[in-house]
Amino acid sequence: MRVNEIWLQQFISKRKEYKVSQSKLAASIGMTRQWLNTIEKGHTNLSQKLKENLLFELEKFNPSNPLNVMFDYVRIRFNDIDVQDVVENILGIKFRHFVHEDYAFYGYTEQYILGDIQLMCSDIEEMGILLELKGRGCRQFESYLQAQGKSWYEFFVNARLQNGVFKRIDLAVNDLVGLLDIPYLIQKCENEECVSLFRSYKTYSCGELSRQNVVGMGDTLYLGSRASEIHFCIYKKNYEQYQKFGIDIDDIEIKNRFEIRLRNDRAKKALDDYLKNNDIENVVFKIINRYVRFIDSDSDGNIHRKSLDKKWEFFLGNCREKMCLTEKPEPYSFDKSLNWIKKQVAPTLKTAMFLDKMNGTDIIDKIIDNAKISEKLEMVIRNNSTSIFDMIVINDFLKESEI
Repeated sequence: MRVNEIWLQQFISKRKEYKVSQSKLAASIGMTRQWLNTIEKGHTNLSQKLKENLLFELEKFNPSNPLNVMFDYVRIRFNDIDVQDVVENILGIKFRHFVHEDYAFYGYTEQYILGDIQLMCSDIEEMGILLELKGRGCRQFESYLQAQGKSWYEFFVNARLQNGVFKRIDLAVNDLVGLLDIPYLIQKCENEECVSLFRSYKTYSCGELSRQNVVGMGDTLYLGSRASEIHFCIYKKNYEQYQKFGIDIDDIEIKNRFEIRLRNDRAKKALDDYLKNNDIENVVFKIINRYVRFIDSDSDGNIHRKSLDKKWEFFLGNCREKMCLTEKPEPYSFDKSLNWIKKQVAPTLKTAMFLDKMNGTDIIDKIIDNAKISEKLEMVIRNNSTSIFDMIVINDFLKESEI
């Protein structure tokens, strides 16, 4: 067996062991799934550099690293700059790929959107341009960052240089192995074994009657007021995904999630710290350690001198690998609309097609033939048929890297 064939077998075996699909890995690398499939079938030459790049990206999904952190919500206001400048000079995406909507939120009157990337505008000059990236929007934007050869760090540096005002930043610590025992932490709060600057906590639980033997299936713990500039939310991410998409809980990569939700001055201070040191683990646990710690119920003495709970101590970093900033780029797609069709439309459509066949009519065909594709949907078609590399703004960084 040739050397490349052995290497490919080991690579494919590791990818499957890490439970990474070809589509997910291809998106992370910045290539199509079809091209990765061609590589894995041995239909292309494997240079040493290509093999190194493939392994480097694959190791980002290594489940042996119990924790990683992601930016999961970004909201920034830009003043004294128009929306096209924000899109092309800060996001690095060609403006023509954005769809205009004559409505928006937070008092803004219109918006420009690309998938889940939103920019809101107003006639009131002081309101500026508001960029909002929720969870899915962050993952989509990572695809464009990756295509530009840039990182979140470089994006935030550029945003600050453009006098961006950080309105909200959410940092999500993903627990891949079940390190965070949420029912256990809730019990700690109830037993007054949680030392915190926060004044309150709230818990929510849900489950299924058919799974009564599963403890803490949908437990969520909030620390701090959701109306304040900072609060924490600890919840079972796998159960959330199971409820939303019907995915088997055991097949979901992220077990639990610890979210740090920051607004206004708290968001600014966290970004200042990140841009100063480029050390996301330091930023995350500096915030967590300042606001909360869970203590050992068996230790003696004053509550402030009690030792840390062992499980909590491991989460904070004792005897585990250093946590890294992870990107999970998910290119813009039509999947959200297709899922809606599958859940809401498909049963009725199938019934109507059956009635057409039974009655010898062609009502559904006529409805589809007479349907008009709006300008917005035409843009969806164009964007889904355009390479991500053709959607980004070619800047000096890319030109230099291609030489």
